[in-house]
Amino acid sequence: MPLPPMRQVQDDIPGTILFDSRLARKGYALNRMCYSFNDAANRTAFVADEDSYCARYALTPEQREAVRSRQVLKMLAAGGNAYYLAKLAGIFGLDMQDIGAQQTGVSKDAFRDRLVAARQVEEA
Repeated sequence: MPLPPMRQVQDDIPGTILFDSRLARKGYALNRMCYSFNDAANRTAFVADEDSYCARYALTPEQREAVRSRQVLKMLAAGGNAYYLAKLAGIFGLDMQDIGAQQTGVSKDAFRDRLVAARQVEEA
């Protein structure tokens, strides 16, 4: 029996946002801005005046709201690439456990407990 088209298979992964060429085009401005955070002076400028910094990169209203709300999942849906978004998340004081908690819909403590439990199972 033939497999369904790859796009259909990938769209069926619950909780996963597929970063494909469509999202890459959609997220270009957001990802370009996030890439700029490789320079410490740009991170400082963003913190000093977030609205102006976002305007400089012409973020869409959807992207701007995602950044404003500090919701990584909204940033991903707005075309953000996880690797670029890591720089922005760091500015917000978010670490990978914060992001994992957002992605799974649980608190950071609950997410951390899941990680510890999974490690204990692996070590057993």
